Amino acid sequence: MIEVTRKRFGLLGRNISYSFSKGYFTEKFSNEHFTDCSYENFDIPEINFFTELRKNNTDLSGLNVTIPYKETVIPFLDKLSKNASQIGAVNTIKFTKKGKLKGYNTDYYGFKKSLEPLLQSHHKKALILGTGGASKGVAFALDQLKIAYTFVSREAKDNSIDYNRINATTFDNYQIIINCTPVGTSPNIDLFPLIPYEYFTDKHIAYDLIYNPAETQFLKKAKAQGAQIKNGLDMLIFQAEKAWKIWNK
Repeated sequence: MIEVTRKRFGLLGRNISYSFSKGYFTEKFSNEHFTDCSYENFDIPEINFFTELRKNNTDLSGLNVTIPYKETVIPFLDKLSKNASQIGAVNTIKFTKKGKLKGYNTDYYGFKKSLEPLLQSHHKKALILGTGGASKGVAFALDQLKIAYTFVSREAKDNSIDYNRINATTFDNYQIIINCTPVGTSPNIDLFPLIPYEYFTDKHIAYDLIYNPAETQFLKKAKAQGAQIKNGLDMLIFQAEKAWKIWNK
């Protein structure tokens, strides 16, 4: 009797019962008849628990990484891809045959691939709401697309402005507004980033990395002013497929 080697994959994060990844990969494995593959959530309260997780799951082949560990997981890895090193955030981990862990970033790829079809010649600059791990991948993609950007955070820092600085002139200068914060994610669907939505126009793109709900308050408010809107579902699908290729190369 031939013993089938099972491949285990999973998602590392905190409070991830809502996870896109588990449902996506479980369905993928079923539809594409990867009967030797499984996917599970690894929900840990803080990143230091990752050491124990790794020790107790030596048969893992790969992990996705989500909020809030895309940056803090890096010291636990043995190596980073060139792009992940430049971005400073990891959302994909490959477990090598030698037992080493290599970090990659596929967020930037998913975002870039999903944004490109929306872009027109007047889309020159972007505002990135949030400064966490996801925003770093977005910024890297914008660099590749030759789109200038400015970060927005609750407190102004060297590389960002605060929300109080956003006004009509800001919207004249920035034609793409990207929400990289978790504000508005289910179940807190009534929340939204505090920006002046009345200044959105049909010349703007409002992009929300959130996919649940499909249309957040951020997107609804921008859409009401005529803006083109996009949620994060396609980005997640593109980055997931990219992760799958990395795990299997």
